[in-house]
Amino acid sequence: MLWLLQSGLIILLIGSMTGYMLFAKELLQLQSEFVPIFVFSSLACGIYLGGLAGYLYPGAVVLLAGGVLLAGIYGVRILFKKYKIHAEITLFNSLFVIGSLFFFYLLYKSRLIHYDNFSHWAVVLKQMLSTNAFPDASSALIDFKNYPLGTSSFMYFICRFAGHSEAVMLIAQGLLIFSCFYALFGVITEKKRFLLYAFLAAGCSTLSVFNITIRISNLLVDFLLPIFTLVLFAVVHRYEKQLVKACFVIAPVAGLLMIIKSTGTIFAGIGFCYLIFIWLKNRDRDLVKNGFAVLLSIGVALIPWLLWSWHMAAAFKGVENKFDVTRQVDTVYGGKTQEEVRQIVSLFIQSVFDLKSRPFMGILAFNLMAAGGSIFAWAVLKKNWRLWKALIALDAVVIIYYAGILGLYIFSMPSDEALRLAGFERYASSIVVLFAGGLVLCATGDLERTFYYRIGQVPDLMAFKSVDSKDRYQKGVIVCLALAVVLLMSEFNGMETIQESYTSTLPYKVRQVTGDRWYQDGKMDESRYLFYATDADGQVTDYYLQYIGKYMLFAPHVDGICAFYEDNMDNLLSGYDYLVVVESDVEARYLLRKHYGVAGEVGVYRVEKCEGKVGLERLDI
Repeated sequence: MLWLLQSGLIILLIGSMTGYMLFAKELLQLQSEFVPIFVFSSLACGIYLGGLAGYLYPGAVVLLAGGVLLAGIYGVRILFKKYKIHAEITLFNSLFVIGSLFFFYLLYKSRLIHYDNFSHWAVVLKQMLSTNAFPDASSALIDFKNYPLGTSSFMYFICRFAGHSEAVMLIAQGLLIFSCFYALFGVITEKKRFLLYAFLAAGCSTLSVFNITIRISNLLVDFLLPIFTLVLFAVVHRYEKQLVKACFVIAPVAGLLMIIKSTGTIFAGIGFCYLIFIWLKNRDRDLVKNGFAVLLSIGVALIPWLLWSWHMAAAFKGVENKFDVTRQVDTVYGGKTQEEVRQIVSLFIQSVFDLKSRPFMGILAFNLMAAGGSIFAWAVLKKNWRLWKALIALDAVVIIYYAGILGLYIFSMPSDEALRLAGFERYASSIVVLFAGGLVLCATGDLERTFYYRIGQVPDLMAFKSVDSKDRYQKGVIVCLALAVVLLMSEFNGMETIQESYTSTLPYKVRQVTGDRWYQDGKMDESRYLFYATDADGQVTDYYLQYIGKYMLFAPHVDGICAFYEDNMDNLLSGYDYLVVVESDVEARYLLRKHYGVAGEVGVYRVEKCEGKVGLERLDI
């Protein structure tokens, strides 16, 4: 019966989202490509606002019911022929759906591995699903309480009704990712020019090359930041002559972007700069009306971020958070010495200009290709592409972004992390994805304007300047499609290889011992646990083991150790309720057998304390 109930909820969830999409498309007359991300962003912001108000679960139920009601209304209208769904089954749509299904199938088989899933993103979502509330100041499981809950709110909505397994979590985030990519194709106006779709698909596929450290098979949000920004670019570009509509569409998208992560405001700001540029560029078209729409859109988008800032100030007063730039510091360098600042700056410059790093190679390669393409268009095609202007603007964005990241390391990040540039590769990958994606979008628009005939001016079969140009067009389609398929297959195989090695990972080993525990009414396990494992790759000393243990057990009191000291074993174990052996070795087995008469194999042991003596009892779990 449980599976039947779950299946019913999944059907209602799909029906609800479909109802909202039909409503948004009819009400706003949006392009189909923009509908999913508009609906998903709106739902995420709605759940988020409900969570801030203390009505996370009721808000989710109301939104689900509202979508189901809309789906029912449209169903009745379709039945009585009062509404007709205009769904074109195009080659692009078919290929996009098929490609997406491959990745969703892989996500369905995937499990969480990356460190940051357990240190924050997954454990936050697990607490939200367990308590039906946002974490508060007393949430001992959450170390970084100042991270916004934008994507977590959307994933809560999906997981609340579709199930809370790791696979469903990944699929929920995958919906956001693939809806963003689908929206990028909204920049294309000549729908019958398949070369444009193939070219843009090849360009989007190259973004996976710079996403190695933040693959979509985890809950990290560093990849969402740039692709959400690219959606803002796409919407503004497509509705350049309908700026009011563009403002309406991007408000929830930018609003969600700002609460995906603290740096989301930077990425949203980049998108709004482009919106303002387009407004001023078309100032001869309803300057005041459009200006009001721009200001209103920015103001509405800021509401979730402002409410989060207020929530942090009110609910987390006195709680010290990571990267809190407002905290008191000993010096103007965030508590760092001048020598430490010098080391940080030196390492940062070396990392930025590392010839072997993917971010540097990506920026250099796309600079050369964009410059070469602009020169070719001017000299050979006799076309003045906008690509060179986009290149200058995006290079400026990259420079400013890197300067901001350096400031983060110097003034905000703890010294031990700043001195090793913690997270640099992910931060750099985010801006490279935005840089490359922005150039690809602009190049697609330039390519569309380069065709000798526009679709509709002449019959489709004659919409080429010559037979040779048609031959080049067909070869271009084949090359771009082949490049896209190769890159996507490479990404798919890379993700699959990672998941095939899951049984050798630490999360798998911990899960085999403890299971993935979910408790009624969100009550945490208050027992004290000591985890034992080898310190391979620093998995104990860098707290990876402990974070996994906290997530799996839903217990805040988890410590880790990689070696026993014989003289201190009784004193050590007396401070805990359970010993969890995740990885056993000869020395540990010898000491545990010698002092407590247990085999010391992998498993959970209850710590028994009686009259000053300590004993261990193996539990069957």
